[in-house]
Amino acid sequence: MTTSHSMLAAFVDTAGGPFRIAEIDRPSPGAGQVLVRIKASGINPLDLKIRAGEAAHARHPLPAVLGLDLAGVVEAVGSAVTGFKPGDEVYGMTGGVGGVQGSLAEFAAVDARLLALKPRNLSMRDAAAVPLVFITAWEGLVDRAAVSEGQSVLVHGGAGGVGHVAVQIACALGAKVHATDGETKRAYVEALGAVLIDYAAETVEDYVGRLTGGAGFDFVYDTVGGATLDASFAAVRRFGHVVSCLGWGTHALGPLSFRAGTYSGVFTLLPLLTGVGREHHGEILREATQLIEAGKVVPRVDPRAFTLDTLEQAYLAIRNRTAEGKVVVEIGMPLAIEGLRAGQGPSQ
Repeated sequence: MTTSHSMLAAFVDTAGGPFRIAEIDRPSPGAGQVLVRIKASGINPLDLKIRAGEAAHARHPLPAVLGLDLAGVVEAVGSAVTGFKPGDEVYGMTGGVGGVQGSLAEFAAVDARLLALKPRNLSMRDAAAVPLVFITAWEGLVDRAAVSEGQSVLVHGGAGGVGHVAVQIACALGAKVHATDGETKRAYVEALGAVLIDYAAETVEDYVGRLTGGAGFDFVYDTVGGATLDASFAAVRRFGHVVSCLGWGTHALGPLSFRAGTYSGVFTLLPLLTGVGREHHGEILREATQLIEAGKVVPRVDPRAFTLDTLEQAYLAIRNRTAEGKVVVEIGMPLAIEGLRAGQGPSQ
């Protein structure tokens, strides 16, 4: 029988292994920490790589509880925490890497610096879709490139997780935004405020010539990696800037150098892994709350309802590329939770 000092959490014991739901001790918040009753957990492609044992850079040894993003309610605060109180609705990218418990659990004790108050116009489910993608987009557009009004911005993968948020942030900053994606995404991308470039129909030389007279874009944000980062070096203007959140390969820098351009990488996990810069993640999410409450950023969330007992289906939706937006698992679903406590395992 469960007690007030325990909670349910979803573990992965071995690389590629199934989820195991276990009842464990509920954490207590330490100094500078907040205990969050988790209502929803956002699932990212990185979670799949961690589960498969293919993300050494995340440093999350198994067995472990996965899940980077969360939304929930403050249950208790530790010493030296002044910005939050019990009952506050919060969200953040708080764990699931670096050996820190992730968000596929009923509770988590998290560093208060990583949290912000949840946008009042978002449900817990929608809020859990925001942290990683917004932070990644903001670090590229604002921290690295300082995009400003009137600049031309090209976002590669404009309908994707980071891409759709990057498009909206760039528009909110007053930039003139173009985005590459497939023709089937045209209506969605243009509703976000960008002009779609069908990457399958035009070469980079063609669309740079057609849209910029061959000069290139002031700023290019690559959210795809690989050959798309190479295309970014050919799409940026002279003295322009390229940012990538997936710049992990080997690339020829000649096209960028000949434009006297610059390049930055975005590694959003760094504050979680090192402890340095965590305050800035909270600051970025406070910016996110303002933009979301103003209606300038709207997260795209897959409409299906996933819970702890349907985790496999949630992960399959990402693996099989059937998700229409961010996949979110709702944690505080009473019937599902009670069923798991009664000994019913997660659906496989």
